[in-house]
Amino acid sequence: MKASDLMVKCLENERVEYIFGIPGEENLDLMDSLLDSNIQFIQTRDERGAAFMADVYGRLTGKAGVCLATLGPGAMNLVTGVADANMDRAPVVAITGQASLNRMHKESHQYMDVVSVFKPMTKWNTLIHLPEIIPEAIHKAFKVATSEKPGATHLDFPEDVAEMVVSGEPVPHDFPCEVEPVESCLEQAAKLINQARYPIILAGNGVVRQQASEALMKFASATNIPVAHTFMGKGSIPWTHPLSLLSVGLQAHDYVSCGFDKADLVIAIGYDIVEYHPRHWNPNGEKKIVHIDTMPSESDSAYVTHAELVGSIEHSLIHLMEYKLTAKDTDYASNTLRGIILDELEAHRTDGNFPIKPQKILSDVRSVMGEEDIVVSDVGAHKMWIARMYPCYRPNTCIISNGFASMGIAMPGAFAAKLIHPHRKCLAICGDGGFLMNSQELETAMRVGVPFVTLVFNDSAYGLIEWKQMTTFQRVSHIDFTNPDFVKYAEAFGAKGYRVSASDELVPILNEAFEQKVPSVIDCPVDYSENLKLTDKLGQLTCPI
Repeated sequence: MKASDLMVKCLENERVEYIFGIPGEENLDLMDSLLDSNIQFIQTRDERGAAFMADVYGRLTGKAGVCLATLGPGAMNLVTGVADANMDRAPVVAITGQASLNRMHKESHQYMDVVSVFKPMTKWNTLIHLPEIIPEAIHKAFKVATSEKPGATHLDFPEDVAEMVVSGEPVPHDFPCEVEPVESCLEQAAKLINQARYPIILAGNGVVRQQASEALMKFASATNIPVAHTFMGKGSIPWTHPLSLLSVGLQAHDYVSCGFDKADLVIAIGYDIVEYHPRHWNPNGEKKIVHIDTMPSESDSAYVTHAELVGSIEHSLIHLMEYKLTAKDTDYASNTLRGIILDELEAHRTDGNFPIKPQKILSDVRSVMGEEDIVVSDVGAHKMWIARMYPCYRPNTCIISNGFASMGIAMPGAFAAKLIHPHRKCLAICGDGGFLMNSQELETAMRVGVPFVTLVFNDSAYGLIEWKQMTTFQRVSHIDFTNPDFVKYAEAFGAKGYRVSASDELVPILNEAFEQKVPSVIDCPVDYSENLKLTDKLGQLTCPI
């Protein structure tokens, strides 16, 4: 068989459902081999969109999303999405076509050393220089991508290798065992928890990824310790849970920060320091820390651990509860802090101002979305509001990129979410800047028949940068732009377009958009003067504890 046929056979062995990408000259053989496969190739309009689709597919399923590009410029367009997946701990396998082996030693059309380019943004990558190594290379790419902590891997597949004749079979799947925390570490963690007067739990991306939410809730309830979660840990504990402190991570002194100010012990569960740097909640490095995760802690002067439970997060929490843990009196945190945030959300529910305040928009969105429905947030000022103000009931129902934090992820991500969960409402929330970075994927959604909804926060500016500039320098620099007519723009693709013109219109428009059989785009003017008001409020905050 051809080497490209063997590669497809190995991909099928890895239970690949979709490959997102763009065909090119250097992956001609692989594209032809896919015609005889049950793997669905989803042709995107830009490789960035393909990588983001694979990224969100990986986050939602736990299986490796696969994206494909040709050499040179095609490969380079994958870079942002692959880097995002790697830093956000999403399993992704990127495959690039490449020039023939006999061109790699010299200057050659479109050739560049793609393996070297992808090395710093992947867990592992390689050049497939012989057809015989395809089964092992595919097996390793998927095993490394999905192993804790997950991330991206990359295979560079030269065009002359793809057309070679080879015999081979896929490598059978491994059956890895789970690591369990050792008894001495459990004893030390239990001792620290029992000695603490004001412990607090910081739940991160790993809780969601490891499906450890139930164990987290049981542990929190058993110990009566309040739980704050990172942006990427949203849904790890329901917002309705009395011990939920909602999100931390604004990089400003937020209400939840008061709980960390008071805390003498932080129990970090499934937490990566890229999510919210520990210098923001442990600036003096004096807090005791219990680290519970699948991997040892990162070395950082503000994150010096006093006990580490390394292994399955769920099993670590279950084993820890077998020790005699003292239930805490932690009303100092749970009632006051979460109440302030929820009161603010409720206060804007009937706000009639226009353009609409971010708090009101998110209140309306929450009223329309079910507990299992999915919001995918782009990066921008709206992300900060979503992270702070959009309450979640379930894990993986609010997808936020906050490791690499890439603009342009929301639309391709919502496409992937709806592809995986066709019976759930899937909403992309973008700023007008991020929307136009990948809006061409509306055509992909129309062609494939994936009817997700995009809500655009329209302020004709890079709102988050304006927020930072005003906070830092009290003046702005080159953040304004003009936008097309988003309604006509959506309609040009055959999608539905809506424009919100009053504060009471968003809910009925959202409901109508979710009934459509085609993608929809909602243009919603936003009042981002609330950004500076929030900053001022946080700056004046006095902890009530």
